[in-house]
Amino acid sequence: MNQAASRSTDRQHEGAARPGRRRVLAGLGALPAGAVLASAGAAAAAPGEKGKGKGKGKGNTTNGDFRLGVENLLEPEALETLRGARVGLITNPTGTDRELRSTIDLLVEAQDAGGFTMAALFGPEHGVRGAEPAGGSVGDYIDEKTGLPVRSLYGATQKPTPEMLADVDVLAFDIQDIGTRFYTYIWTMYYAMEAAGENGKRFIVLDRPNPLGADIEGFVLEPELSSFVGLREIPQTHGLTVGELARLFNGEFLDGAVSLEVIAMRGYDAEDPAAADLPWVLPSPNIPTSDTAVVYAGTGLIESLNISEGRGTTTPFLWFGAPFITESHVDAIIAELQGAELPGVLYRPMFATPVSSKHAGEFCGGLQLHVTDPMAYEPVRTGIHVLSTLLRTVEEVDWREGEDCRTEEDVCWIDKLSGTKRTRAMLEAGDSPESIVEAWRKESQRFFATTQSYRLY
Repeated sequence: MNQAASRSTDRQHEGAARPGRRRVLAGLGALPAGAVLASAGAAAAAPGEKGKGKGKGKGNTTNGDFRLGVENLLEPEALETLRGARVGLITNPTGTDRELRSTIDLLVEAQDAGGFTMAALFGPEHGVRGAEPAGGSVGDYIDEKTGLPVRSLYGATQKPTPEMLADVDVLAFDIQDIGTRFYTYIWTMYYAMEAAGENGKRFIVLDRPNPLGADIEGFVLEPELSSFVGLREIPQTHGLTVGELARLFNGEFLDGAVSLEVIAMRGYDAEDPAAADLPWVLPSPNIPTSDTAVVYAGTGLIESLNISEGRGTTTPFLWFGAPFITESHVDAIIAELQGAELPGVLYRPMFATPVSSKHAGEFCGGLQLHVTDPMAYEPVRTGIHVLSTLLRTVEEVDWREGEDCRTEEDVCWIDKLSGTKRTRAMLEAGDSPESIVEAWRKESQRFFATTQSYRLY
């Protein structure tokens, strides 16, 4: 997080709850902070002090000396560690080298030289080949190209079973994460690590950049809200690569039960991940661009409203809207967001008709976010401002559950996405967006301190 931004004072008025909406959740603002990692101590520095750099190519990394984890694994010395092993690969279309050659193909081709056998492929949400929509059914089948069995880790079976691992000695993970707690690939990795520990299998992570760099934002997940969009107690953006996150999982949650090896990147600058200059491969159907990956951690919260978050349009998560949002609403929303002086983003009116998901086939008023500086942009802070502005500006805006999201006992999608009921409570009470941001700062700082022993870059 930008230091100047973190010191900024709240420019939003301290408004009351929006007329016509219930205030039964106001008392939730006093809920306890929830579980933060037990080993966390006082932070040596604020999370923002180790945030993203100044822009593509400005950090210590250049494309000439940068190498991905998969590329380092294919070096003869590293490849030798697989000799005699039966390997299962957890991957999807993002598992490639810098020239976009599939990790599946690279490992199949390396079998003879490395003296190992590819035994199976494992697919997360959207599948090994990435063809399934969000929440779509992913089943087991035989991969047409390689002849390998493909086993689904999404849907009925999220954690590999002993039967799935019977013919595997090593599980390797090579998937591009986007740094957000509610993006499910990291929890596929967590469950696979847990299964590997329980079944005596080695686990290897082929490391990749985090598009959000080292930035940490948002509340730490409260354990009672654990789900597949947030299993364990980490913030909304965790500021770690998947390799670093695996090290943290093993050290903080799995008690070191996993025989874990991270094949690190070379020449990676955590403060300027864009300097790696990698071609963008969409990690899921609704993250088609690198800008989408940058905003998703915040605008993904719009899923919790009766507003389209842009699924079914050409700009998912960069656009949001609804049939009941008028031009005057759009003008008011933009004026308020501009008044917040959020860094790295501009706004414009945009009208769209989603072809799927919420409000499919309906003409919707809304607006598009244009990220002007990905390194300065603060996704979760911006997302909270968007939610607050929508709830206070447009009377028809509501939680997507409607009347089923009204009381402290209800568990709503906003609670699972934000990791706490405090976000909902504070928004319902009319608290300013900046007061919500301030409420999570100490948790983010404690988590940042905990991560230091697990960082590789």
